[in-house]
Amino acid sequence: MFLKITKAGGYEYAKIVHNYRENGKIKQKVLLNLGRIDELKNDPSFINLVDKLQKIFLSSSEETGPIKLFPEDVSEGIIKNWGYIVYRKLWEELEIDKFLKQYISQNSRIKFDIDKVTFLMTVQRLIQPVSKLQTYYRKNRYFRFEEDIDLNQLYRGLDILAQIKEDLELYLYHKNRDLFNMVVDVVFYDVTTFYFESIKQDNLRDFGFSKDNKVNEVQVVMGMLVDKEGRPVGYELFPGDTVDSKTMIEILRKLKDKFCIDQVIIVADKGLNSKLNLKLIKEAGYDYIVASRLKNMSKEILDRVFDEEGYQVLEEKKWRFDREIFGEEFRFKVIERENIIKTGEGEIFKIPENLIITYSSKRAKKDKEDRQRLVEKAKELLEKPGNVRAAEKRGGRKYLRRISESEEYVLDEEAIKRDEKFDGFYAIQTSKKEMSVTEVLNAYHDLWKIEQSFRVMKSCLEVRPIFHWTEKRIRGHFVVCYLAFLLERTLEYSLRSKWKELSSDRIKEAIGSMNFVEIEINGKKYLIKQKMEEEAEDILKVMKIKAPKNFITYEEGMELISVRK
Repeated sequence: MFLKITKAGGYEYAKIVHNYRENGKIKQKVLLNLGRIDELKNDPSFINLVDKLQKIFLSSSEETGPIKLFPEDVSEGIIKNWGYIVYRKLWEELEIDKFLKQYISQNSRIKFDIDKVTFLMTVQRLIQPVSKLQTYYRKNRYFRFEEDIDLNQLYRGLDILAQIKEDLELYLYHKNRDLFNMVVDVVFYDVTTFYFESIKQDNLRDFGFSKDNKVNEVQVVMGMLVDKEGRPVGYELFPGDTVDSKTMIEILRKLKDKFCIDQVIIVADKGLNSKLNLKLIKEAGYDYIVASRLKNMSKEILDRVFDEEGYQVLEEKKWRFDREIFGEEFRFKVIERENIIKTGEGEIFKIPENLIITYSSKRAKKDKEDRQRLVEKAKELLEKPGNVRAAEKRGGRKYLRRISESEEYVLDEEAIKRDEKFDGFYAIQTSKKEMSVTEVLNAYHDLWKIEQSFRVMKSCLEVRPIFHWTEKRIRGHFVVCYLAFLLERTLEYSLRSKWKELSSDRIKEAIGSMNFVEIEINGKKYLIKQKMEEEAEDILKVMKIKAPKNFITYEEGMELISVRK
């Protein structure tokens, strides 16, 4: 056996090969591809790896003398991921395993390990999202994850997770608060939708306003709370036809009755800003920071908005920091008011508020460009009148006006000029009047964390497509996705606390690169560590997990996987 260098595609590659004789001719068999030389030569342990392999092949004993190994004595390499132990360590720190095992102990009818089943589905969602069927087929791709798990246990596990969702969610909230100092004084709330490739409706899946523009497919609505660090606090699933503003009452119940949170500021976008929701928030003893629909304000308020007098700029230090966010010109005005809410029973409810009006040159430029784009679409519709009725009013049709009772449309110049007045202006209303303008703006600006959370769930964790059709299985699937998202965000938080900022995509790539090549030489198993992404070392260091050597025995690998808190 020896090291051989070959060239291909402009690169040199290292291979471990073995000479053998066949029909009187010397031939070679590649036992192991080690990779590109330019990537290996800077690795000081590369030569040690080759030396160890050579020692194995040239090993001898007093009884038998030198051991002769032939190509058939070396198995093909099998790639197995060991990086999942990062998530397993977090799993055990949060004591999710303890919670699930305790549930099993109280339910004698469950005859399988719900902890292993749930962790397998969760880690597969984190490393390579696939269906539950493919999760079952790929379970052996994880080192030492050859547990006796059958496909039916995965599906049965989803049913169980759907049943225990509320208890598990509460348990994790307390664990996060105690272990990772989760402070829930400000929470961010938003709503998104997940669609199915189906038109079949039931109690959960239904047609509704799709945030993915999938108007012809059923969907579910998800409302989620995250803290200031972007970590999930809790979530709820709603029928697909639920409008955003109708989800607030259930979220308030969760915060008040389930989590027993007495004081909190809820930050939300304008889609959740309804008078009823604001009333419910205040009645729960909470405060809010929400975007406001400036164009719906009274004439008295709008006169003050467009009056140049009273506008201020942020303090110099903050101003420099926020130029990229708000633009070169950024100013604000605070209008104190009472938000008067009339109930259906004739009751009048008054909420003292600060209405913070901001003007940003950057926003003004964007508003102008967005409006011009819609005007161009409106002109295109006028060229094809048959398409006008089918067009959405939120699009180009917004700037079209129908002439009397006819089917003829013209460009609505008045609407265009009316909207032009609002370029650059934005309104945020808050019931927390003692907060400074900077604090309110910072809190509202951090709303991107919940928006990013949904992007991570939809792209990195690939919550959909959803290959389940019963309500219980769908709900169980979302519990798995929530657990995956919780582990992902907890890992990001742990890295950030050590000044290691990594995106969810980079973490996914790094952990996915932590692999062994498992080979068997003369009946004995060995593990060769593949080259990892650079960020993998940072993750292991922060998580206090010692990286394996480049070449270890199977038994040494088992010790690595047995990592505990």
